[in-house]
Amino acid sequence: MLVDGTTVSAPDTVENQRVYPQPNTQRPGLGFPVVRLVMLLSLATATLCGMALGPYAGKETGETALFRQLLDQLRRGDIVVADRYFSSYFMAALLLEIGVDFAFRQHQLRSTDFRRGHRLGKGDHVVVWTRPQRPEWMDQATYERMPETLTMREVEVQVQQPGYRVDSLVVVTSLTDAQTYTKDDIADLFHQRWHVEIDIRGIKQMLGMDVLRCKTPDMLHKEIWVHLLAYNLLRKMNAQSALLSEVRLPREIGLTAAMQKAAASWIALATTSPETARSLAELHLKQLATHRVGHRPDRVEPRAVKRRRDPIALLMEPRAEARAKLLHRRS
Repeated sequence: MLVDGTTVSAPDTVENQRVYPQPNTQRPGLGFPVVRLVMLLSLATATLCGMALGPYAGKETGETALFRQLLDQLRRGDIVVADRYFSSYFMAALLLEIGVDFAFRQHQLRSTDFRRGHRLGKGDHVVVWTRPQRPEWMDQATYERMPETLTMREVEVQVQQPGYRVDSLVVVTSLTDAQTYTKDDIADLFHQRWHVEIDIRGIKQMLGMDVLRCKTPDMLHKEIWVHLLAYNLLRKMNAQSALLSEVRLPREIGLTAAMQKAAASWIALATTSPETARSLAELHLKQLATHRVGHRPDRVEPRAVKRRRDPIALLMEPRAEARAKLLHRRS
């Protein structure tokens, strides 16, 4: 299971600003309401298994707080893979309490010394974490339920691929059995965390959820969930196509191809007889399996865009004030 957070922008209305206020670094009238989303996705199929949303700023609105709302969506035996923002003592304890393992990147505030602990190999050891003080968001009863120590495995992963911003990183995991889960297994598992970035980008850009349109919070929620419903239906198409064509992983089939197939065939499927529609759907699913996502392990791209933006100045004051200045100039 992959987890990560993102944000989407909403229209600048009084109702949206009241529930999802813009960042406090922006002047009133210049920003847009921002909704924070935390998504839980399947590594194998890329389907959305859970989502929590909240304001961008405020108490208990961070990604970890929203992820705690999704813990009941996990099942015993799952493995959660996430970046270092989720790597904390209490998040690890809460996951282990429900029988869920994890692989997180080590938090930047926690140091790793491979000379300590039980050595499993070079850059691989088992250490004991001690329970820190109770955080503000946790009540006393829950804090007392948390174990006083956690046995954690820390694995150093060397990044050999050019273009990456780091040469090495440390992965923290509860998979402490080095015979069952080798160091290379842990490194390969965490390397696949990047899929969640691509999946969320597909939801926001390919399905057009990056900038929302609705003008009230209730309609914003419906708009978000309709986008996610459409996304899961497309991923279901890919899973059915993979099953028919014996493709190993459904996420190897392109999301864009599934969207184009659905858009091109839904009218025909709705207007033909049930027998013809069934045959046509099976044909489409088999053809969909030929649209594989390219395997480009050595791909390196600059973090920049080629297309130039329109040379239009940014609005640096509320629109009403800017409009008043234009009218004053005319007079």
